[in-house]
Amino acid sequence: MKFLDLFSGIGGFRLGMEAAGHQCIGFCEIDKFARKSYKAIFDTRNEVEMHDITTISDDFIRQLGSIDIFCGGFPCQAFSIAGNRRGFSDTRGTLFFEIARFASILRPRILFLENVKGLLSHERGTTFETILRALDELGYDLQWQLLNSKDYVPQSRERVFIIGHLRGTSRTQIFPIERPQKTNTSNSRLTINQNPSKIFIKEATIRGYSEAVPGDSVNISFLNSTERRGRVGKQIANTLLTSEIQAVITPDFQIRKFTPRESWRLQGFPDWAFERAEKVNSDNQLYKQAGNSVTVPVIYDIAKRFI
Repeated sequence: MKFLDLFSGIGGFRLGMEAAGHQCIGFCEIDKFARKSYKAIFDTRNEVEMHDITTISDDFIRQLGSIDIFCGGFPCQAFSIAGNRRGFSDTRGTLFFEIARFASILRPRILFLENVKGLLSHERGTTFETILRALDELGYDLQWQLLNSKDYVPQSRERVFIIGHLRGTSRTQIFPIERPQKTNTSNSRLTINQNPSKIFIKEATIRGYSEAVPGDSVNISFLNSTERRGRVGKQIANTLLTSEIQAVITPDFQIRKFTPRESWRLQGFPDWAFERAEKVNSDNQLYKQAGNSVTVPVIYDIAKRFI
């Protein structure tokens, strides 16, 4: 099926969607550095390229023609007027409204959306209710599930995925997806202190420290903080963010920062994609882009179920 890649970032959705056999016809991304990586990774010739989604006119959207799927991880800024139970109208002034606006004009068969776990509880659930109400008002039957990337890659990353099926079209039950519990291993082992068997990491716990062994991850962004220091991940990375730095404990009990390549691997990107991106962007941008991305194998696992 043909899909439009909204809030595309570096193309995590696209890699998963294309692996599942779907075809991208265009993308939209406001960040110029993310676009540089995206266009280095993918051949975007003859595709529609959009930047600031809020500047796209309704007439331009109509000219895009028939599209089967919209996908994207939309930014979730505060819904300042959410909660008045006005559905579609309640989302104006937010970037989610832009997805709803595109959908109201082109009526794709499927909406495939992603957001942070906190969306479910934001404003005591009012924000999520507003999103569901808006999509229902536009004619979409909805499914959603909270999935954790650790079931696919060695990174703990909980995200909520929303699937909308246009009423009157064939509907496939996507969720729930059940994954077997398993222990992931990484190409690069994550560790700390000069003890022959373990390292003691300062952490904001009752004991004041956590024990770490080779293969564990450690957050090293806030070494002087009394609240956010440490954060040991047991044989797994904590959630990749755009600014926090994580390290791995090596077999010889040294603390080594993740490389940009390892951060991309933790999001399921193949090395060839990273190698294309690193030619056009700095390490700082590559770390940020990994933290902003979706986990490719999760996208694939969902997208392969579309029929």
